[in-house]
Amino acid sequence: MRPGDLIPPFQLPDQSGRARAFADLSGPRGLVLYAYPKDHSSGCATETSEFQEELAQFTARGYGLAGLSKDGVASHAKFAAKLGLGFPLLADPQTGLLKALGAWGVKKMYGKETEGTVRSTYVFDAGGLLVRAYAKVKAQGHAARVLADLGS
Repeated sequence: MRPGDLIPPFQLPDQSGRARAFADLSGPRGLVLYAYPKDHSSGCATETSEFQEELAQFTARGYGLAGLSKDGVASHAKFAAKLGLGFPLLADPQTGLLKALGAWGVKKMYGKETEGTVRSTYVFDAGGLLVRAYAKVKAQGHAARVLADLGS
């Protein structure tokens, strides 16, 4: 996806099994949607915890916040409970939304090429247009960077 593209229609379950679409997730100014590789991994726990720490700031700026991975509802439920999350984690086991966003592809891990989720974040306006995309991000410090880019 490129800035100006419209988020594709989707309806995915969150950690409670509730089906969610863009309209359910967006705040008055839009949605911050971050794609991460795996529940319960150290990097993903760091990134998700940092987004949780900044949740009130995203909300104050008018943005909804959601995580997205190929892990299922049960895994998301355990991960969300462990981290005390106040925002939804979307389950995309068929990888349809991940692929549509461009967050699925070839990546190197421990010197080996694999196919999987590329850690990425997307900022959409309230109408669903992509405003900003962050690709191949580092987990630590990323939430603060996105928040800073959103301004006050």
